[in-house]
Amino acid sequence: MRILIADDHTLFRDGLKSLLQVEGHEVVGEARNGREAIELARKVDPDVVLMDLAMPEMDGLTATRALLGEMPKVKVIILTASEDDSKLFEAIKSGAQGFLLKNLEAEDFFAMLDRASRGEPALTPNLARKLLLEFAKPADAASDADALTDREREVLELMVEGITTNRKLAKRLNVSENTVKFHVRNILDKLRLHSRAQAVGYALRKKIVDPDSGAP
Repeated sequence: MRILIADDHTLFRDGLKSLLQVEGHEVVGEARNGREAIELARKVDPDVVLMDLAMPEMDGLTATRALLGEMPKVKVIILTASEDDSKLFEAIKSGAQGFLLKNLEAEDFFAMLDRASRGEPALTPNLARKLLLEFAKPADAASDADALTDREREVLELMVEGITTNRKLAKRLNVSENTVKFHVRNILDKLRLHSRAQAVGYALRKKIVDPDSGAP
């Protein structure tokens, strides 16, 4: 497995790199912050990125959203000392394949890494239970919609009009396609949805946007 490590602590990176190599994995890059992680991922095309949360310049959650918006096939696993449940929920909503604590036993860590390589969630039973309880809560459409920025609402309105491809959205908004991907990911995260079609249906059903708002 080709792995990129993103962590601002050199000693931790060195120790993790040695551990991974002993298990036969190839460490193809090391980044000190989220921005470096994205730049390196573009160059080395890793299978997995082990991403810390608290890093300078760009944190792990922001880097995860941006990286997966650009390289959706890469599997990002958050590897952190933070036991903040809200970070767990945000990480999974951002597209992370897993969320592991740094105090995990090596045997359990490699078992989770193997699961992630097969496309399965890399979560310990305790964190999986927390996640299930959180997502079992009924979504509040009003508060979810209120969380959208003006630009995100504009993107959602255009999708309701039938403009759904990144290229067409980018041209209409006069922004890059990567910026469009970022906005769409945020919309899906905030509305707790998984596709653009779901977002359009949800917007119409909950009357978040007016379907005639952009009509000529």
